[in-house]
Amino acid sequence: MQIESGVSLKPFNTFGLPAVAQQLVRIAGDADVRRVVDHPQLGRAPKFILGGGSNIILTRDMPQLVLKVEVAGRRLVEERPDAVIVEAGAGENWHAFVAWTLAQGWPGLENLALIPGTVGAAPVQNIGAYGLELKDRFESLDAVDLVTGRSVTLGASICAFGYRDSVFKHDLAGRTLITRVRFRLPRPWQPVLGYLDLERKMRESGVAAPSAQQVFDWVCAIRRAKLPDPAQLGNAGSFFKNPVVTPEQCRDIIGRDPEVVHYPLPDGSVKLAAGWLIDACGWKGKAVGGAAVYEKQALVLVNRGGAIGSEVMTLARAIQESVYGRFGIRLEPEPVVV
Repeated sequence: MQIESGVSLKPFNTFGLPAVAQQLVRIAGDADVRRVVDHPQLGRAPKFILGGGSNIILTRDMPQLVLKVEVAGRRLVEERPDAVIVEAGAGENWHAFVAWTLAQGWPGLENLALIPGTVGAAPVQNIGAYGLELKDRFESLDAVDLVTGRSVTLGASICAFGYRDSVFKHDLAGRTLITRVRFRLPRPWQPVLGYLDLERKMRESGVAAPSAQQVFDWVCAIRRAKLPDPAQLGNAGSFFKNPVVTPEQCRDIIGRDPEVVHYPLPDGSVKLAAGWLIDACGWKGKAVGGAAVYEKQALVLVNRGGAIGSEVMTLARAIQESVYGRFGIRLEPEPVVV
């Protein structure tokens, strides 16, 4: 086990925020986690699990032991009449894994293309986009308990998936490190197309029955048009969750702002587009220091250069206050704020 000291985390978070880890250990498998747990000093130290760094806002240096997850590998687990089960190491790049499944002829994840981050972080966040969430394709995952060092396999019921939420943000936060994730890709494949942007792509292209590859290409094109590449402009993707309100709340907002973008949900509640709410409050392009609201999509905060975590959070809080003042809705940040 190699313990690195004084490691800059700026290259390891997509927002490009400065922070230093006092100690960092790279995790390539379950055995590495057990070595940490059994270590006389590190075993008792507070720990922070770091994947692709695409969903964190670093506001300070890290006194915790940083466990950098780099578990590799992709494989077919099982082919069944009703589904294909595939597995990936937690350190695998999510988008590359999605592209790989399509290349193997196993569709089902195409709506989740181009979401930044690693496979291991995907269940933590229950990532979702364009009408699909990770829980819709989840089979099980392997993890290691950071207290006992014991390996466990967890199914969907234990993971307690919710909207951008899971048990790994609550009861298991900081005490379970995910090493591998398995996905159930249903057969026969059916495209998931009930999303406004995808419906628009269908009309524009004249393709009424797109292939999985076409859906993948459309999702990539839509995301690239809306969201900046973190390699060019630091960001953590969507900064706020889309708020869910009651039908009564939605009718009240529509009464005042008829153009509000909203999506009815199966349980009768309504999801509002947080980006629209922020844009309506006039935040596009506004900045605090090096942190700014992206000009093309108000839901994204960006690092224009030299931003620090406190500037990002000052901007975020100002946006929250503004939206609450106008709409009576409290926006909740999507990234983990350290």
